[in-house]
Amino acid sequence: MLKKVGGTRKEAVLSRIRQENKYIAISQLYEKEKFSISLLCEIAMISRSSYYKWLGRKESVLEVENKKLIEEIIKIYDEVDGIYGYRRMTMNLNRRLGKIFNHKRIYRLMTLSGLKSVIRRKKKRYVKSNPQHVAENLLKRKFTADKFNQKWLTDVTEFKYGNSKKAYLSAILDLYDNSIVAYKLGHSNNNDLVFKTLDRALEVYPDAKPMFHSDRGYQVRQEVA
Repeated sequence: MLKKVGGTRKEAVLSRIRQENKYIAISQLYEKEKFSISLLCEIAMISRSSYYKWLGRKESVLEVENKKLIEEIIKIYDEVDGIYGYRRMTMNLNRRLGKIFNHKRIYRLMTLSGLKSVIRRKKKRYVKSNPQHVAENLLKRKFTADKFNQKWLTDVTEFKYGNSKKAYLSAILDLYDNSIVAYKLGHSNNNDLVFKTLDRALEVYPDAKPMFHSDRGYQVRQEVA
């Protein structure tokens, strides 16, 4: 019986930590990237009211210290062009701040801030090959339009939240007034996400026949006119 109570308590603590991670990730993304709070809460699958309740609470000593640590981590990360992983980051933080921080804590804070070490890979010799079909670049960097539904741009943005989780926002923008025609959230960056976004846009504007331009990522291989 004691084991069961202990296990339940541990699960409750872990659940609170995971929820706390989501709140911190939303706060970081909003401050750094100015993304919509509503959108970030939808991605993290939490209510806006619970986020704002968390935001208005009185911060603990540990939370205040974590904020200062994140600021210092970002500063060091930028200084070394992102080549430090969490172990080297921990060593430098301990030296710079004159304290001993656990590497697991620094790993968690780096993950929440979306920071990973940049791995310098050795150059590989390879034979350059072209895809079987590459669409002509019809847009030719003319990022303006004379009317609605003349030119649409699409791209996929990656969000990191919680404990190493990712979400993807696929959006279509009208170049006439830079308004969002349609968007779709997903947890997989694939063709299906892009196609569903296009389907949603065509549901809103069924008669539209725009020039459809992408960054030529692997999700979209051709422009549709």
